[in-house]
Amino acid sequence: MIVDKSFKIAEVDPRIYGSFVEHLGRAVYGGIYESSHPASDSNGFRKDVKQLIQELNVPIIRYPGGNFVSGYNWEDGVGPLNDRPKRLDLAWRTVEPNEVGTNEFTRWAREIGSDVMMAVNLGTRGVDAARNLLEYCNHPGGSYWSDLRKRHGYELPHGIKTWCLGNEMDGPWQIGQKTPQEYGRLAYETAKAMRLVDPSIELVSCGSSSTGMPSFPEWEAITLDHTYEVADFVSLHQYYGNRDNDTANFLARSMDMEHFIRTVSATCDYVKAKKRSKKTMYLSFDEWNVWYHSNEADTKIDPWTVGPPQLEDVYNFEDALLVGSMLITMLRHADRVKMACLAQLVNVIAPIMTENGGRAWKQTIFYPYLHASRYGRGVSLLPIVDSPKYDAQDYTDVPYLDSAVVYREDVEEITIFAVNRHLEEALELECDIRGFENYRVVEHIVLENEELKAVNTADEEKVKPHSGGGAECRDGFVHARLSKASWNVIRLKKA
Repeated sequence: MIVDKSFKIAEVDPRIYGSFVEHLGRAVYGGIYESSHPASDSNGFRKDVKQLIQELNVPIIRYPGGNFVSGYNWEDGVGPLNDRPKRLDLAWRTVEPNEVGTNEFTRWAREIGSDVMMAVNLGTRGVDAARNLLEYCNHPGGSYWSDLRKRHGYELPHGIKTWCLGNEMDGPWQIGQKTPQEYGRLAYETAKAMRLVDPSIELVSCGSSSTGMPSFPEWEAITLDHTYEVADFVSLHQYYGNRDNDTANFLARSMDMEHFIRTVSATCDYVKAKKRSKKTMYLSFDEWNVWYHSNEADTKIDPWTVGPPQLEDVYNFEDALLVGSMLITMLRHADRVKMACLAQLVNVIAPIMTENGGRAWKQTIFYPYLHASRYGRGVSLLPIVDSPKYDAQDYTDVPYLDSAVVYREDVEEITIFAVNRHLEEALELECDIRGFENYRVVEHIVLENEELKAVNTADEEKVKPHSGGGAECRDGFVHARLSKASWNVIRLKKA
C-alpha cells in the first residue's frame, strides 16, 4: 500500500457515522425507551442504552422511519400523553402507542449529542402535513403550529436541519407506493413548500429501495429530474446476508456497495449534465447493514402487539467483518457519500441489544462502527493497493485486502482501516508512508476470532477487539501482519 497526503479524496463528513431509529419492533419501546426500567431517566429513556450510544458518538439519527413513516400521523405523537391515540401500524402490523413522538425523540437526541434527520410521510400524506410538521419543529413562534409546540412545553424551536422526503417510495411494500413521476412531482412540491417555511433546511430525495429493484437506476433518473434543484441528497438503501453460508462470497458484497455508489453518482451526474446545473448531488446512504438472521423468526410473531421482537438479528463475527468493509467503502467515496445511517441503532438489526427490564450489550458489529466513528474523522486519502485477489461465486478479482485511510492534519494522526478477507492466511502488509515524516504506530487494534459464527450475548462477549496487533513503522514504511479474517485499525501519530 502507498499512502500520501496529496492523494486526497475529500473531507469526511462526520454524518456518515449516523444511525437510524424507527418505530419498529423494540427499537423504541424496550430499546431506547422503557419507562418501567430501573435504569430509565425521568423521561422514560434508558440510561444504560444512552451510555452505549454516546460511546459510538453518533452525529445524526434518522427518525421515525422507515416504512413506518409512510402511514404515520405526526400529530398523534405530540401533546399530553393521555390524549395520544393508539394506532395500527400497517407497515409492521403492530400497535403504536405514541408514547414517544417528535418532541420526546428530539429532546433525547439532543441529550446524547445527536442531530435528527426527520422523515416526512409522503405515502398516505403529503405537502400539508410536511409543512405543518416543519413549522411545528422549526418556526420560532407566532403561528398556529409553532405556538402549539410551545403549549406542549417546548418554547424553543427544535431547529431540525435535515429532512427526508418520504421513504422507499418505489417499494410495493410501501404504504402509498408511487411511480417515479408521481413521487418526483410530490417530492418537488413538498420541498418547495418546506423551503418557504424554512429556507435553511437540507432535503433528501428518495432513491431506489435497493439495487435489486427492477426500476434501478431509472427511478433515480426520473425522480431527480424533478427534485434535482430542490434536494441536496439522494438516498441509498442496501442490506446484505449470507443465506448460502458462503463466507468468501459474503465478505465480497461490499464490492456491490461500491458499484451501487458509483452507479447512483453517475446517474446524478447525468441529470446534472441534462439540466446544465452547476450543483453536485450528494449521497445519503441512510440505510445500510447486514440483515437476514431474523427473517424466519419474524414470520412467527403475532400481529398487533406493542414492541414485539422484530428484526432482531444476532450478529456474528463475519458480519462484523462485512460491516467494516462497508464503512471502508463509504470512506473511499467520501467525496459523494456525505451522510449514512447504520440501520438501526438498538435491537432492530442493531449494534446494541437489550433485555426488557434487564441488561444492554454490544453486538459484534458495534466495534467496527465504534472504531470508524472514533478514528475515521478527517481527510479520506486514496490508498494505492497491490493485493492478491480471489474469485467468489458472485464477484471476481476480490482483493484480500480491503482498506481506507484517514488523515487528521490538526492532530497529526493517520488511521489505516484494513480488512483481511482471506479465511485461511494472514496478510503481510507493507505500507509506504514516506510522505509523512516521523510518524510512529501508537496502536494496532484487531478484531479477530477463530469462529466466524461467534456471537456476543448479555452473558458473554466472545467477539471484542484487542490492541495486541504488532504493526510498527520503520524508515517510512508501516509493517503489519493482518491475521486471517480480521478487522484492523492501525493508528499513527507524529513523533
